[in-house]
Amino acid sequence: MQLRTLGRSSLRVAPLCLGGNVFGWTATEPASFAVLDAMLEAGLNFIDTADVYSRWAPGHHGGESERVLGNWLKRGARRKNVVIATKVGMEMASDRKGLSAAHIARSVEDSLRRLQTDYIDLYFSHCDDASVPMLETLGAYQKLIAQGKVRAIGASNFTAARLAEALEVSRKSGLPRYEVLQPHYNLYARSDYESALEPLCLEQQIGVVNYSALASGFLTGKYRAPADAAKSPRGKGVVEKFLNERGLRILAALDDVARRHKASAASVALAWQIARPSITAPIASATTVDQLAELAAATRLKLDLAAIEQLNSASR
Repeated sequence: MQLRTLGRSSLRVAPLCLGGNVFGWTATEPASFAVLDAMLEAGLNFIDTADVYSRWAPGHHGGESERVLGNWLKRGARRKNVVIATKVGMEMASDRKGLSAAHIARSVEDSLRRLQTDYIDLYFSHCDDASVPMLETLGAYQKLIAQGKVRAIGASNFTAARLAEALEVSRKSGLPRYEVLQPHYNLYARSDYESALEPLCLEQQIGVVNYSALASGFLTGKYRAPADAAKSPRGKGVVEKFLNERGLRILAALDDVARRHKASAASVALAWQIARPSITAPIASATTVDQLAELAAATRLKLDLAAIEQLNSASR
């Protein structure tokens, strides 16, 4: 597996990141362990989670995904063989949210305890927090890096203007900079990232680890008719959002390219992102070993220029 560098950090990762949002939610702990074991066997080493996963599920309070990962590490996975990203900032409780130094200091300890590790490779600001000065937030991260609790930091869901501002604050103050951006990006959702964020990331050598790389499963070809909404808990929302003329045009292009390359639609959709110069590693989730194999296949799939242009044209 050819590894890629995350921004200007020392972190080296596979060109595909395994999404941990499903661990402890739609994937039980044993199923999650099987997927994580298969991830290592496939040569992948990068896992993305967050403190808030999966607070949205009935009866959950957040931290479920991190606990599953921690139990997997405790079971025997070698910590140095994986790069773990987690996040802070989304609401865990009415008084536990945002990017204040106090909240970051408390949250990192909670995440380390759940993950059963003494350091986090990549710690993301999960969302922007305009109520807190960037100097305060970046200063809090500087302390964590100095303490060896965090290796590098990233920004998720930031606009280009706010990311540029943060980078300038880091440059002027000597504080750590965001080395990685985590934006929403896939074949269906392109404009927000490509218009302003992508040029900034290329110019500033920011790594990009995009979420929703398969558009909540739509780009796998799983949802092709209104009746398919019943296939998963999120199926109704997927069908309502993506099952339209443009979405069907994208699926048709994926099907055609997949047929020519003897691959799945999911593998093609991910390979298109992996081939984009600004993207370090798209994030995709798996609840079964078979799904993980399909995702991992994308790292071995080399799309020709004609296939890339066909997908570009269909998704414009």
